[in-house]
Amino acid sequence: MSRALESRKPIAVRIRKLDSERVDFVLENADLAFANSLRRTMIADISTVAIEMVEIYENTSVLADEFLAHRLGQIPLISSSCDDSMWYNRDCTCMGHCNYCSVVLQLHVKCEGNETFHATSDHFNIQPQYTTGDPAPEIEKRPAEFGTPAHQTLKGMKPILIAKLRKGQEIKLTCIARKGIAKEHAKWSPCSAVGFEYDPHNKLRHTTHWFETDERAEWPLSHNAQEEVAPAPGDVFDYTAVPERFYFDVETIGALTPKEVVTKVIFSSTSFSRTLHELTPLL
Repeated sequence: MSRALESRKPIAVRIRKLDSERVDFVLENADLAFANSLRRTMIADISTVAIEMVEIYENTSVLADEFLAHRLGQIPLISSSCDDSMWYNRDCTCMGHCNYCSVVLQLHVKCEGNETFHATSDHFNIQPQYTTGDPAPEIEKRPAEFGTPAHQTLKGMKPILIAKLRKGQEIKLTCIARKGIAKEHAKWSPCSAVGFEYDPHNKLRHTTHWFETDERAEWPLSHNAQEEVAPAPGDVFDYTAVPERFYFDVETIGALTPKEVVTKVIFSSTSFSRTLHELTPLL
Protein backbone atom coordinates (compact mmCIF):
# COMPACT_ATOMS: atom_id res chain seq x y z
CA MET A 1 0.00 0.00 0.00
CA SER A 2 1.24 3.49 -0.77
CA ARG A 3 2.90 5.29 2.14
CA ALA A 4 0.93 8.40 1.15
CA LEU A 5 -2.31 6.51 1.72
CA GLU A 6 -1.19 5.11 5.08
CA SER A 7 -0.03 8.49 6.38
CA ARG A 8 -2.39 10.44 8.58
CA LYS A 9 -1.19 13.68 7.06
CA PRO A 10 -3.06 14.61 3.88
CA ILE A 11 -1.12 15.20 0.70
CA ALA A 12 -0.35 18.90 0.32
CA VAL A 13 0.63 20.98 -2.70
CA ARG A 14 2.29 24.36 -2.25
CA ILE A 15 2.72 26.61 -5.28
CA ARG A 16 5.98 28.57 -5.17
CA LYS A 17 5.91 30.18 -8.61
CA LEU A 18 3.27 30.34 -11.33
CA ASP A 19 3.19 32.13 -14.67
CA SER A 20 1.70 31.56 -18.12
CA GLU A 21 4.23 28.87 -19.08
CA ARG A 22 5.71 27.35 -15.92
CA VAL A 23 4.74 26.26 -12.44
CA ASP A 24 7.04 25.47 -9.53
CA PHE A 25 5.39 23.63 -6.64
CA VAL A 26 6.19 21.45 -3.66
CA LEU A 27 4.43 18.12 -3.08
CA GLU A 28 4.42 17.12 0.60
CA ASN A 29 3.34 14.05 2.60
CA ALA A 30 3.64 11.80 -0.44
CA ASP A 31 5.94 8.96 -1.42
CA LEU A 32 8.29 8.54 -4.36
CA ALA A 33 5.92 6.29 -6.31
CA PHE A 34 3.10 8.82 -6.08
CA ALA A 35 5.39 11.71 -7.10
CA ASN A 36 6.61 9.79 -10.12
CA SER A 37 3.03 8.91 -11.07
CA LEU A 38 2.24 12.64 -11.12
CA ARG A 39 5.19 13.25 -13.44
CA ARG A 40 4.13 10.48 -15.82
CA THR A 41 0.50 11.60 -15.78
CA MET A 42 1.39 15.20 -16.62
CA ILE A 43 3.45 14.02 -19.57
CA ALA A 44 1.23 11.33 -21.06
CA ASP A 45 -2.26 11.09 -19.54
CA ILE A 46 -3.81 14.56 -19.83
CA SER A 47 -5.96 15.01 -22.92
CA THR A 48 -5.42 17.91 -25.31
CA VAL A 49 -6.35 18.81 -28.89
CA ALA A 50 -3.82 18.48 -31.72
CA ILE A 51 -3.86 18.25 -35.51
CA GLU A 52 -4.17 14.59 -36.48
CA MET A 53 -5.23 14.66 -40.14
CA VAL A 54 -4.10 16.99 -42.93
CA GLU A 55 -5.78 17.18 -46.34
CA ILE A 56 -3.31 18.85 -48.72
CA TYR A 57 -4.74 20.36 -51.90
CA GLU A 58 -1.72 22.37 -53.04
CA ASN A 59 1.87 22.33 -51.84
CA THR A 60 4.56 23.82 -54.06
CA SER A 61 6.86 24.71 -51.17
CA VAL A 62 10.23 23.04 -50.66
CA LEU A 63 8.76 20.92 -47.86
CA ALA A 64 7.43 17.46 -48.68
CA ASP A 65 3.79 16.77 -47.81
CA GLU A 66 4.75 14.37 -44.99
CA PHE A 67 7.23 16.85 -43.52
CA LEU A 68 4.67 19.64 -43.66
CA ALA A 69 2.00 17.50 -42.00
CA HIS A 70 4.39 16.57 -39.20
CA ARG A 71 5.18 20.23 -38.51
CA LEU A 72 1.48 21.07 -38.37
CA GLY A 73 0.88 18.31 -35.83
CA GLN A 74 3.38 19.87 -33.42
CA ILE A 75 1.57 23.22 -33.23
CA PRO A 76 -0.06 23.49 -29.77
CA LEU A 77 -3.77 24.33 -29.84
CA ILE A 78 -5.84 25.79 -27.02
CA SER A 79 -7.40 22.79 -25.27
CA SER A 80 -9.08 24.22 -22.17
CA SER A 81 -12.13 22.20 -21.11
CA CYS A 82 -11.53 19.57 -23.78
CA ASP A 83 -12.22 16.83 -21.20
CA ASP A 84 -15.86 17.89 -20.97
CA SER A 85 -16.42 19.68 -24.28
CA MET A 86 -15.05 17.28 -26.88
CA TRP A 87 -15.50 13.60 -27.69
CA TYR A 88 -12.79 11.20 -28.72
CA ASN A 89 -13.08 10.45 -32.41
CA ARG A 90 -13.25 6.73 -31.66
CA ASP A 91 -16.34 7.32 -29.50
CA CYS A 92 -18.13 9.56 -32.00
CA THR A 93 -20.84 8.25 -34.31
CA CYS A 94 -19.74 10.35 -37.29
CA MET A 95 -18.10 8.75 -40.33
CA GLY A 96 -15.07 11.07 -40.46
CA HIS A 97 -15.16 14.21 -38.39
CA CYS A 98 -17.79 16.53 -36.95
CA ASN A 99 -18.09 19.45 -34.55
CA TYR A 100 -18.44 17.12 -31.58
CA CYS A 101 -15.10 15.32 -32.04
CA SER A 102 -13.00 17.62 -34.23
CA VAL A 103 -11.88 21.17 -34.91
CA VAL A 104 -11.24 22.19 -38.52
CA LEU A 105 -8.45 24.63 -39.38
CA GLN A 106 -7.77 25.87 -42.90
CA LEU A 107 -4.56 27.30 -44.30
CA HIS A 108 -4.20 28.96 -47.71
CA VAL A 109 -1.14 31.11 -48.33
CA LYS A 110 0.73 32.12 -51.49
CA CYS A 111 3.82 34.23 -52.04
CA GLU A 112 3.03 36.95 -54.57
CA GLY A 113 6.07 39.21 -54.15
CA ASN A 114 9.81 38.90 -54.50
CA GLU A 115 10.44 38.78 -50.76
CA THR A 116 10.33 35.52 -48.83
CA PHE A 117 6.88 34.95 -47.32
CA HIS A 118 6.66 33.36 -43.87
CA ALA A 119 3.63 31.10 -43.47
CA THR A 120 2.89 30.92 -39.75
CA SER A 121 0.21 29.73 -37.38
CA ASP A 122 -1.30 33.22 -37.62
CA HIS A 123 -2.60 32.34 -41.09
CA PHE A 124 -4.93 29.59 -39.87
CA ASN A 125 -8.66 30.12 -40.31
CA ILE A 126 -10.80 28.27 -37.77
CA GLN A 127 -14.12 27.00 -39.05
CA PRO A 128 -17.12 27.79 -36.79
CA GLN A 129 -17.45 25.07 -34.17
CA TYR A 130 -21.23 25.14 -34.02
CA THR A 131 -24.23 27.00 -35.33
CA THR A 132 -26.81 28.91 -33.34
CA GLY A 133 -29.16 26.56 -31.55
CA ASP A 134 -26.81 23.56 -31.59
CA PRO A 135 -28.26 21.22 -28.95
CA ALA A 136 -24.92 19.75 -27.84
CA PRO A 137 -24.10 21.03 -24.32
CA GLU A 138 -20.52 19.80 -24.68
CA ILE A 139 -19.71 22.27 -27.46
CA GLU A 140 -21.17 25.16 -25.49
CA LYS A 141 -18.58 24.53 -22.76
CA ARG A 142 -15.71 25.39 -25.11
CA PRO A 143 -14.04 28.78 -24.69
CA ALA A 144 -14.10 31.16 -27.64
CA GLU A 145 -10.43 30.49 -28.46
CA PHE A 146 -10.78 26.68 -28.33
CA GLY A 147 -8.69 25.01 -31.05
CA THR A 148 -6.76 28.13 -32.00
CA PRO A 149 -2.92 28.14 -31.96
CA ALA A 150 -1.67 28.67 -28.42
CA HIS A 151 0.54 31.65 -29.22
CA GLN A 152 -2.54 33.80 -29.71
CA THR A 153 -3.28 33.73 -25.97
CA LEU A 154 0.29 33.75 -24.60
CA LYS A 155 1.88 37.16 -24.18
CA GLY A 156 5.26 37.51 -25.84
CA MET A 157 4.99 34.25 -27.80
CA LYS A 158 5.62 34.67 -31.52
CA PRO A 159 3.63 32.86 -34.23
CA ILE A 160 4.99 29.43 -35.09
CA LEU A 161 6.72 29.25 -38.46
CA ILE A 162 5.27 26.60 -40.75
CA ALA A 163 7.17 27.19 -44.00
CA LYS A 164 9.01 29.84 -46.00
CA LEU A 165 7.68 30.50 -49.49
CA ARG A 166 9.28 32.12 -52.50
CA LYS A 167 7.43 33.86 -55.33
CA GLY A 168 4.77 31.63 -56.87
CA GLN A 169 4.87 28.98 -54.15
CA GLU A 170 1.57 28.09 -52.50
CA ILE A 171 0.18 26.01 -49.66
CA LYS A 172 -3.49 25.12 -49.42
CA LEU A 173 -4.69 22.55 -46.90
CA THR A 174 -7.27 21.63 -44.29
CA CYS A 175 -6.34 20.33 -40.84
CA ILE A 176 -8.52 18.14 -38.65
CA ALA A 177 -7.65 18.50 -34.95
CA ARG A 178 -8.80 15.81 -32.54
CA LYS A 179 -8.63 14.97 -28.86
CA GLY A 180 -5.99 12.56 -27.60
CA ILE A 181 -3.30 11.82 -25.02
CA ALA A 182 0.47 11.56 -25.34
CA LYS A 183 0.39 7.78 -24.85
CA GLU A 184 -0.91 7.72 -28.42
CA HIS A 185 1.42 10.42 -29.79
CA ALA A 186 3.73 13.00 -28.21
CA LYS A 187 1.93 15.89 -29.97
CA TRP A 188 -0.89 15.57 -27.41
CA SER A 189 1.38 16.15 -24.42
CA PRO A 190 0.54 19.43 -22.64
CA CYS A 191 4.06 19.68 -21.18
CA SER A 192 7.44 20.23 -22.77
CA ALA A 193 9.36 19.35 -19.61
CA VAL A 194 8.49 17.91 -16.20
CA GLY A 195 11.07 17.33 -13.52
CA PHE A 196 11.19 16.89 -9.78
CA GLU A 197 13.85 16.76 -7.08
CA TYR A 198 13.84 15.38 -3.57
CA ASP A 199 16.36 15.28 -0.71
CA PRO A 200 18.48 18.21 -1.96
CA HIS A 201 21.07 17.62 0.80
CA ASN A 202 21.38 13.93 -0.19
CA LYS A 203 20.71 12.78 3.38
CA LEU A 204 19.19 9.55 2.05
CA ARG A 205 22.36 8.74 0.04
CA HIS A 206 20.34 7.90 -3.08
CA THR A 207 22.99 9.69 -5.15
CA THR A 208 26.67 8.84 -5.08
CA HIS A 209 28.69 12.03 -5.43
CA TRP A 210 31.76 11.32 -7.53
CA PHE A 211 34.26 14.13 -7.15
CA GLU A 212 37.96 14.83 -7.68
CA THR A 213 38.93 17.28 -4.94
CA ASP A 214 36.02 19.02 -3.20
CA GLU A 215 32.56 17.46 -3.01
CA ARG A 216 30.84 20.71 -1.99
CA ALA A 217 32.38 22.69 -4.84
CA GLU A 218 31.73 20.07 -7.51
CA TRP A 219 28.19 19.25 -6.32
CA PRO A 220 26.62 22.62 -5.41
CA LEU A 221 23.27 22.59 -3.65
CA SER A 222 20.15 23.50 -5.60
CA HIS A 223 17.87 26.33 -4.51
CA ASN A 224 15.54 23.68 -3.06
CA ALA A 225 18.06 23.06 -0.27
CA GLN A 226 16.77 26.21 1.41
CA GLU A 227 13.51 24.37 2.10
CA GLU A 228 15.15 21.74 4.34
CA VAL A 229 17.51 21.63 7.31
CA ALA A 230 21.06 20.72 6.38
CA PRO A 231 22.46 17.63 8.14
CA ALA A 232 25.22 18.07 10.68
CA PRO A 233 28.59 16.45 9.88
CA GLY A 234 28.25 13.96 12.72
CA ASP A 235 24.62 12.95 12.18
CA VAL A 236 23.88 9.23 12.22
CA PHE A 237 22.58 7.89 8.92
CA ASP A 238 18.91 6.89 9.10
CA TYR A 239 18.54 3.91 6.79
CA THR A 240 14.75 3.78 7.36
CA ALA A 241 14.12 7.33 6.14
CA VAL A 242 12.13 7.85 2.95
CA PRO A 243 11.50 11.00 0.89
CA GLU A 244 8.22 12.77 1.61
CA ARG A 245 8.77 16.17 0.00
CA PHE A 246 9.23 16.69 -3.74
CA TYR A 247 10.04 19.85 -5.68
CA PHE A 248 8.38 19.97 -9.10
CA ASP A 249 9.19 22.21 -12.06
CA VAL A 250 6.70 21.96 -14.94
CA GLU A 251 6.86 23.75 -18.29
CA THR A 252 3.83 23.69 -20.59
CA ILE A 253 3.51 24.25 -24.34
CA GLY A 254 0.45 26.50 -24.18
CA ALA A 255 -2.33 24.03 -24.95
CA LEU A 256 -3.24 24.11 -21.26
CA THR A 257 -2.13 26.57 -18.62
CA PRO A 258 0.21 25.31 -15.87
CA LYS A 259 -2.61 25.76 -13.37
CA GLU A 260 -4.90 23.52 -15.44
CA VAL A 261 -2.21 20.84 -15.76
CA VAL A 262 -1.52 20.71 -12.02
CA THR A 263 -5.22 20.76 -11.13
CA LYS A 264 -6.04 17.94 -13.54
CA VAL A 265 -3.13 15.73 -12.47
CA ILE A 266 -3.74 16.15 -8.74
CA PHE A 267 -7.45 15.44 -9.08
CA SER A 268 -7.03 12.39 -11.34
CA SER A 269 -4.15 10.87 -9.35
CA THR A 270 -5.73 11.28 -5.93
CA SER A 271 -9.05 9.92 -7.22
CA PHE A 272 -7.31 6.90 -8.73
CA SER A 273 -5.29 6.26 -5.56
CA ARG A 274 -8.41 6.56 -3.41
CA THR A 275 -10.24 4.07 -5.62
CA LEU A 276 -7.40 1.55 -5.37
CA HIS A 277 -7.30 2.01 -1.62
CA GLU A 278 -11.02 1.29 -1.32
CA LEU A 279 -10.76 -1.80 -3.51
CA THR A 280 -7.70 -3.21 -1.74
CA PRO A 281 -8.61 -5.30 1.33
CA LEU A 282 -6.82 -4.34 4.54
CA LEU A 283 -4.06 -6.77 5.45
